[in-house]
Amino acid sequence: MLTLPTFSVAGTPQAMGLAYGSLLREPIREFVAQRVRAARAYLFERGIRDDQALHRLGAECLDLLKDWHHDGWLELCATAEGAGVDPVALYTTGNMTDIRDILVLGAISADSEGCTTALAGRDLTASGTVLAAQTWDLNPSDLEFVVALHRKPIHGPQTWSVTCAGCPSLIGMNEHGVAVGTTNLKTRGSRIGIPYLSLLHRMLASPTRGEAEGILTTAPRAAAHSYWIADAAGATDFECTATTAERRETATSGTLTRTNHCLADDHRRAEGEPATHSSQTRLSTASSLLARGGITVAGVKALFAERDHGIDSINRFAEDGQGTSTNACFIAEPATRTVHACRGSSDRGQWLSFSFASVAT
Repeated sequence: MLTLPTFSVAGTPQAMGLAYGSLLREPIREFVAQRVRAARAYLFERGIRDDQALHRLGAECLDLLKDWHHDGWLELCATAEGAGVDPVALYTTGNMTDIRDILVLGAISADSEGCTTALAGRDLTASGTVLAAQTWDLNPSDLEFVVALHRKPIHGPQTWSVTCAGCPSLIGMNEHGVAVGTTNLKTRGSRIGIPYLSLLHRMLASPTRGEAEGILTTAPRAAAHSYWIADAAGATDFECTATTAERRETATSGTLTRTNHCLADDHRRAEGEPATHSSQTRLSTASSLLARGGITVAGVKALFAERDHGIDSINRFAEDGQGTSTNACFIAEPATRTVHACRGSSDRGQWLSFSFASVAT
């Protein structure tokens, strides 16, 4: 059974970053090194021999972050200082999917990465409250570095997030019950901009879902992703390119599901490659199972453990040989300010429950 390491930091952005980097110094250094190796192999396979290309792009994106979200920039740089790594290297490797898309969009099949999102309105859950959940699927080598982080900033809301060692928030919820997450998409038009982890980190500091939506839709985004934002009143899904965003919402009734291909017509025409069988199958599976209603936390855990479709299942194993694995699962209950999460797949990880007062198995 895989366990999920948990850590807590508090104070100013610099204090939280220094503590984060110091607490996870060795895992952060190893995470950066393994992602640098993976990036070199990725670029070499595509005929790119310039090892510094991603680093230069990452530096430009980090420069933009300094003005766009100064506290996030301070925290990131302090995390790098605490871990003894180059801040550009930490930022670039953490945001690898966006920054590499700026350089070589469309060169990799979407089967090798991808997550599944499940958002349920109040009428379709057994508790009568919103549930927002997703798997996080990416490189199998990232599994070793998945952590849960409790942030208690001197200004702004407390947050619980699941991410990789040294990275900003990936999937999380704050003390106001605003929860956020993402799945990867690929469309043409990637550019120097704010990558996805920084977007999520700043959105998670929002006191309301509306404010988080405004941050996302007005940001100078670097690349395509879908983003979900939930609170006790409902959930919103945004299908974003670098420059456009399509909005879907569920509140009292209905569900929203998302995998790794575009649903909006304009965005489909801009995709770097056609939707894969994996992405289409996972979307269909999640949609059909959620439509039955009576959705519970236990039911979402079972959904995320689904293996009926082999390598096209929601639950993705490294041994499938697809270059990806389910590295974490996350379920938010905004009404009770409760998060449930595990490292690894739903049936192989130990599920923990987090509130803003306790952690329980």
